[in-house]
Amino acid sequence: MTASQSPSTAEELRGAGLRVTAARVALLETVREGDHLDVESIASGVRDRVGHISLQAVYEALHALTAAGLVRRIEPAGSPARYEGRVGDNHHHLVCRNCGTVKDVDCTVGDAPCLDPVDDAGYLVDEAEVTFWGLCPQCRETG
Repeated sequence: MTASQSPSTAEELRGAGLRVTAARVALLETVREGDHLDVESIASGVRDRVGHISLQAVYEALHALTAAGLVRRIEPAGSPARYEGRVGDNHHHLVCRNCGTVKDVDCTVGDAPCLDPVDDAGYLVDEAEVTFWGLCPQCRETG
């Protein structure tokens, strides 16, 4: 691999200390090609790529990929967990109150973490999660 090439999905899995399987490769690619997918949507995408996979296997693989920092789990209030491939930065999310669509929004101001608490209570803050709620353009048009 030259310096200009991106690592393959299998190489990323190996680099994170994970065993490379067809299901894990398909799952990571499904998450990265999707848009804040829930577990059912991810399972469907993996099945389209490799055939049968149990929902339990999807949950286990998502847990491993999240722990390895290859995917990010978000949980907007009142919604099922969703997964995204955008990791390693400190972005936030816009969530539609009506249809549940989730979109990325870059850090509001400053360097990561974007928001510093007035009193950190002795914590070493390394991340801030902000969720902006409202109506997406499509729901505003129909609402």
